[in-house]
Amino acid sequence: MTRYIEYHVIQSFAPSNLNRDDTGAPKDAMFGGHRRARISSQCLKRAIRLYMKEHSFVEPQFLAVRTRKLVPRLLEELGDPGEVEAQQRVTRALNALGLGVTRDGNTEYLLFLGDEEVRRLARAIREHWDELGKLAEREGQEASQDEDPASQKQRVRRAKGEKGAGFTKLKEDLRSLLDGGKAVDIALFGRMLADRPELNMEAACQVAHAISVHRVEREFDYYTAVDDLAREEEARARMIGEIEFNAATYYRYAVIDWETLIHNLQGDRELAQKAVAGFTKALVRALPTGKQNSFAAHNLPSFVGVALRDCPVNLANAFEAPIWPHSDEPISLLAVRALAKLENDLRKAYGFEQHEWAYLDLTGGWEAQGGPGDRQETLDELAYWVQEKLKA
Repeated sequence: MTRYIEYHVIQSFAPSNLNRDDTGAPKDAMFGGHRRARISSQCLKRAIRLYMKEHSFVEPQFLAVRTRKLVPRLLEELGDPGEVEAQQRVTRALNALGLGVTRDGNTEYLLFLGDEEVRRLARAIREHWDELGKLAEREGQEASQDEDPASQKQRVRRAKGEKGAGFTKLKEDLRSLLDGGKAVDIALFGRMLADRPELNMEAACQVAHAISVHRVEREFDYYTAVDDLAREEEARARMIGEIEFNAATYYRYAVIDWETLIHNLQGDRELAQKAVAGFTKALVRALPTGKQNSFAAHNLPSFVGVALRDCPVNLANAFEAPIWPHSDEPISLLAVRALAKLENDLRKAYGFEQHEWAYLDLTGGWEAQGGPGDRQETLDELAYWVQEKLKA
């Protein structure tokens, strides 16, 4: 049975610094004994998630938000009925969930919650309004106005561990609401809270760090900022600096576990198909935003391949030996040829039981190298091909 939906992408970026480390330098990695440019999986996943949301590939009620500002979001959903009272009840409800609200009104955790989960919490707070009010009043009596941070943390811990049959029932009722809410981005990218494993969700999608198919060296851009109103006899440069950058052709890989995606979306196969179609488009079109005002590296992929398999296969080893440029052929073409060769070699050696390909290729290298699959002329056609295969 075909279970995995794979994406293999070759994408060249002009000089850029799309994803930088703590020193401001472009991220990189050693692979095959050579230094490679790198874009982290976290950077790519965020770009994909935001692109799917911005372009409404799925309805808003099936999307999530990542935030610590859950209290004002719930107050907004409640319509601020008596703002102080509402805030006390929201805070108590979140403490009951073990999510703890700090003095500044933010949750202790950066939460990833579906829109439907937020609405359910708001409805539950309304339903338990009186009960939460009593608990908030009791907690307020325990806390002093000049409470120091250490005491505050101890009080939050006590609130989390509070006993009592009624309170235990309230906690169970609230926690039962946090099932992902059929949010596509949570279903794809998962949710993890180390201290609250019952709220975790295993990601249906894995995204590899993108690496360059060739070796790279960092380069430096020296720049100055000039004072437009400086007099002739004055030095006009008011700021001098430098920024590191590189230019690279990347291999990108991602894979979706179809069964896990359906499970995470509570068995909604139609929504899962729509999620995969949207992910296909967003994966191709979404770009990291790092230093784009300085470099404007808005470069789309030269090749996008989609494979349906019974086991996931990352083809990065096609570039273990870095590609060296030819004077008359672009590196993206050479990369596509190397990718097709490794795919064919692995297919012959390991005999993949279930195996289908479709591809969008602007280089002509995939077909010339005997790469498998159905050629698609547009991204929409490629996304449609995936969706129709999943329906079947």
